[in-house]
This record gives sequence, structure tokens and C-alpha cells, in this order.
Amino acid sequence: MCYNHTAYIKFLGTAGTRFVVSKQIRASGGIWLFLNGIHVHLDPGPGALVKSVQSNLNPQDLSAIILSHRHLDHSNDANIMIEAMTNGGTNRKGTLFCPQDALDNDPIIFEYIQDYVGNIEILREGTRYRIGETAPLLLEFDIPVRNIHGNVQAYGMRFFPSERTKSTIGYIGDTRFFEGLINDYQGVKLLIVNAVIENQMPGVDHLCVEDVIRLIKGVSPKLAILTHFGLSMINAQPEVMAEKIAQSTGIDTVASVDGMVVGIGERFAVSR
Repeated sequence: MCYNHTAYIKFLGTAGTRFVVSKQIRASGGIWLFLNGIHVHLDPGPGALVKSVQSNLNPQDLSAIILSHRHLDHSNDANIMIEAMTNGGTNRKGTLFCPQDALDNDPIIFEYIQDYVGNIEILREGTRYRIGETAPLLLEFDIPVRNIHGNVQAYGMRFFPSERTKSTIGYIGDTRFFEGLINDYQGVKLLIVNAVIENQMPGVDHLCVEDVIRLIKGVSPKLAILTHFGLSMINAQPEVMAEKIAQSTGIDTVASVDGMVVGIGERFAVSR
């Protein structure tokens, strides 16, 4: 794969829920971002290392690993990705961004692995973070609001690439719908949404298609990308659901596939 964009996002997996992940109906490697010359791995689920290497992405290029929350489909490969990023711990570097409960009792990140990274930053609502030191090799992101996802600490985020790209990127991870999502993601040009289920299910803190329609209408990005599909969404065909959402919102909406790359600039270039 030739990465000829100055900034891009690559979907190393589009699986959501334990059933799709455990059967590997879709891959579950998370999302790789290259923005402002900085490599970041977001939510490295099962297979993240394998998918990275197969995609000719070098984990030693990473400056940061971000976990939106501690569930295995978002964090299973975090330890091995830290090992790979730091060359087996011989090159202490990079930053791990994660919720506090990923490090508390029953930590997702092993204690000896925690010593490999250069820094650990705890994700908190209303906080802005920096990756890198000075422009142009500087990437900032923030946590606008805490998501609602069972009893774990879960967060979405907004990335702020350079002025040249002029495209704020929003990632809304696992959550149930609430109005604050619309308010806090205003101004995002590219919105990535974990569209897990086709129809709402009582007691399930995931976004369904109708939730995604309300969300995209309210935020009004230039482009919306659906990912992290559960079994009901796969059975309903994500491409069909994306078309339904686009027709309902008037917003260009794409269903991600494993390996999809989105070039980031004043315009977005989607290649499957």
C-alpha cells in the first residue's frame, strides 16, 4: 500500500461487539492516524499489530497510542503495540492516552509495559492534549464530553490538524445517544461514528442508525464515516445503511471497510 497523502486515516479494522470480533467477521485492529507528520494508533483491538505490519505501517513510527475505553475490542493489542512502538522497551518513547480505569484494578496495560512508554496521560472530559513538541510536528486533540457506555470510562475526541488541512476530525466511540454529543462536536468537518447496531436495543449503550441520523444532522460535518459494526449492522449491510443515512441527512456518508484509507486535506479522498 502506498500512502501518498500528507495526512491520512487508515481503518485497520471495522468490527464492533464481541461476536463480530471473536469470529473475525471483520478485522478489529482499530484506526491508524497520520496527521501533522505524527503517527497515532487509536483503539488497537485484537489483530492491531498484525494489521499494521501487513499494511506496511511501522509501529516504531508511532508517537502515541490512544484507548477510548478499556473494552477488549478497543484495547486488546495495546500492550503488544507499546512493545512494538518502543522496540521491546529498549527505546522508551511515546505517550499512552487512556482512561484512569484502564490502569486501576485489573489494568488493561500491564505494569511492566507501563514503564516502556515515555509518558502516560489520563483522559478526562474537557481536557486538551498535545502530541509532539512544536509545529509542524505537533498534534492536539481534546475530550469534549464523556460518553455513556456501561460502567466504564469511555470517551470520544476531536483532533485538530494543522491550519493547512483545515479539517477538524471527530471520533465518537462507543456510547448511547445524548444531546451533548451534538453540541460538543459542532464544527467537526470529518465525523467518524461507531454505528454499532441497526435498531436501538433496551439497555444497550451503543448508537443505532436513527441515533446516527440525529447526530449527523445536528453536527453537519462535510463527511461522515461509519465504523465498528455489530452483527445487526453487518446483516443490514453497512453500505445500505450509509446510503439511508445520507438520504436522511443530506450529508455524504461512507461505510468503512477493512483497510480503507481517507486522505485528509481541504477535501477528503476515500480509497477502499
